[in-house]
Amino acid sequence: MSTLQAEHVYKVFGRHPDEAAAAVRTLQGGADREELRAEGTTAAVIDASFSVEPGQIFVVMGLSGSGKSTLLRMLNGLLEPTAGRILFDGQDLTALSPRELRHVRSTKISMVFQHFALFPHRDVLDNAAYGLEVQGVPRAERERRATEALELCGLGGWEKSWPDELSGGMQQRVGLARALATDADLLLMDESFSALDPLIRRDMQDQLLELQRRLKKTIVFITHDLNEAMRLGDGIAVMRDGRIVQQGTAEDILTRPADDYVASFIQDVDRSRVLTADAVMEDSDPAAEACDCPTVSADTPLADLCAVSARVPHAVAVTAEDGSVIGSVPQDRLIAFIGDEQRPPMYCAEVAA
Repeated sequence: MSTLQAEHVYKVFGRHPDEAAAAVRTLQGGADREELRAEGTTAAVIDASFSVEPGQIFVVMGLSGSGKSTLLRMLNGLLEPTAGRILFDGQDLTALSPRELRHVRSTKISMVFQHFALFPHRDVLDNAAYGLEVQGVPRAERERRATEALELCGLGGWEKSWPDELSGGMQQRVGLARALATDADLLLMDESFSALDPLIRRDMQDQLLELQRRLKKTIVFITHDLNEAMRLGDGIAVMRDGRIVQQGTAEDILTRPADDYVASFIQDVDRSRVLTADAVMEDSDPAAEACDCPTVSADTPLADLCAVSARVPHAVAVTAEDGSVIGSVPQDRLIAFIGDEQRPPMYCAEVAA
């Protein structure tokens, strides 16, 4: 069973509940949200359906105003869907009482915000322990768990520091530690790294991937940055004007965009950092199979595959775990996938020589 499911979820903001309900029926009849806006209602999310498996990072991406943050807030009940259901571990969150929903939010779902949301009058340890304090966990226990979470996030030794003594990246780590300290099954991350400088942002992405390898949390991550989505996401949903226009893996979206919008959205992505040999290989080339030359595995990134391709005069053989050849990648096919403008330096004649 999926950990998290959204089933035909709508969120319409209107002056009256009756107007919102009527707007959903209009949307189901084929109207777009511009028609509704003229009538004084705003359709923020339209017929969103997806599922997130246990231990998966599911990225929702789109431009500002696409509805991704509104969708996230419906996943933990901060906003109530106008129509549709949100199920978490088989439990319908939209059917819970306010008290039951607060319990789920405090024990099973944690949220990491874009702007850190740290308390300036609390030290790092107390900030990390805040969720446990809300749960009523005794001080000794919550401090122990918060200390462990801070260690996981690389902040051991900073427990008694104040938020204004930390860099932006360190403050975001405190926010992540606070979410991890509650041992929640589901982490919701709303543009959590977008306020950080590029180098710090990449460092936080590395930190998240490392934590995920160790903890296997289920994560929904919101971003407008396509490269970030491609780097982090096991599954990705692309939103436009309130609708999910494509779902799939990074490879699916890069190699088979659903429409012109998605195609234009991904045109500047560095495919060599996202795609693998498996995505571009074709039937085995006898010359590649017979040659005693370097080979690659199916999960080899294109950036590494380029380096091998530059050193052999024919297609590169792709092998399975047992060493058998399962395909090959000709250089012209590799170039076609990554694009001339993204061609790595390994293709330069002087490097290849």
